[in-house]
Parts: sequence; C-alpha cells; structure tokens
Amino acid sequence: MKKIAIYGKGGIGKSTTVSNISAAMASMGLTVLQVGCDPKADSSRNLTEGQNIPTVLEVLRKKGDPELEDLVVKSTTGVYCVESGGPIPGVGCAGRGIITAFEKLEELDAFGVYQPDVVMYDVLGDVVCGGFAMPIRGGYADDVCIVTSGEMMSLYAATNISHAVRSFGKRGYASLRGLILNAKNFEGEQELVDKAAAEIGTPVLYRMPRNQLVQKAEADGKTVIEAFPDSDMAEHYRTLAKLLLDGGEDV
Repeated sequence: MKKIAIYGKGGIGKSTTVSNISAAMASMGLTVLQVGCDPKADSSRNLTEGQNIPTVLEVLRKKGDPELEDLVVKSTTGVYCVESGGPIPGVGCAGRGIITAFEKLEELDAFGVYQPDVVMYDVLGDVVCGGFAMPIRGGYADDVCIVTSGEMMSLYAATNISHAVRSFGKRGYASLRGLILNAKNFEGEQELVDKAAAEIGTPVLYRMPRNQLVQKAEADGKTVIEAFPDSDMAEHYRTLAKLLLDGGEDV
C-alpha cells in the first residue's frame, strides 16, 4: 500500500491536484482511498459531482457510533472518499478533529476493509501543528509532496511544511519527496520556485501548467480526468500519478 500526503497552502489548488491524481490512479485500475484533512471538507468535491459528503466529525456528532459505510463514499471515478471535517465554528480545534477522524478510521479498520493500493491524504498546510501534522508524525504517510505556486505566501508555507517533514523524518516517519508547481503563469515564477526548492533542498517534482480545462471541469463538479480524459491536461495528471507511484524522474 502506497501512502502519500499532499500538503499546500489553502487556495493553491492542492485539492484539485490531489483529486485528479486520485482519479488518474483509479483509472489505472488501482483502489484509491482519498482522505481530506481540511476543516472546509471540500477535498473530494470534484470526485463527487460537486457535492459535499458527510464528514467524520459530523457523523460522529449525529450518530455517535457510525458504521464505516457512513464515513466512506465511493465516487463515480471509483475513488473512496473520506472527509475528516472540523469542529463547530468557534468551538474546538480543527487539528484535533483530524486526529479523531484518523482514530475512527483505524478503529473501523478502513484500510483492512477497502484494502487500498494507494492512500492519498489531502492536508491543509497553512499550519503544521497537531492534527495537521498527523500524516507525517503518525506514520500514516510514506511520502510527502508540497503543492505550491511562485507566490510568496505559498512558498513560505512550503518552507514551513518542509521543515516539519524533515523534523519528523529524523524519527523514521514520512520523507519529503518534492514540490509540485501548480503554475500561476506570472513572470519569473519558475525561477522563484527553483530557488525555493534549492534552499529547501528538495526537487521540483512536477510542473503543472495552468489550463482552463481545470476550471471547466470543476464547474461540473468533476476532475479533468473524468471530464476531459483525452486532453493534454489529463495526461499531465496521469504522468504525475505514475511518477508518484513509480518513484521516477522529476519533470
């Protein structure tokens, strides 16, 4: 079982990237479990026709003792989707919510029941504390990738995330695989990301071009893989998916 955590600043296109990777892997015949680790609980929207699915914390609040089927939704692309969710606004800690969700999935033996070939964790990277660091420090993920653009705050978040990964890596936990550039296409962006990667000491694993098909697919609540499977952009996501699976060369 391959376990990959994708981090990134909110709004950088992390969930879009993760969902397309998951859909690409599922199209290869793999069983994929995608776990959204963000209080907004929108990681899987492009896999579930734009609809929010019940979160683990919502189900726990309403039902108390849920079945695994209450927490896991199978998408039209075949990806099994879970959203950790967050606390009631103004009450509780979002990081603690992620920990609770992970503990419940373990208790219900989600990995044993679904036997995924790949587990994708979609993790908010604005802060890397408590529950948000769970995929790194809890031994859940093998590899960590960081989605970034060349914007200053995105690269700042990427640097913070990389420090956290390296810190936990010394204890035998997940290792940093590299950066995924989700391009904004402004002048000098490539050079800024290359410089940041060099300072962090990690490669730019993939350079994802900007393409209007991403927004067109999202408007229909779909991934590019599902909406435009024969497009160049879909091929980019499939290439990245294979790279993450195979440990191939950087692009």
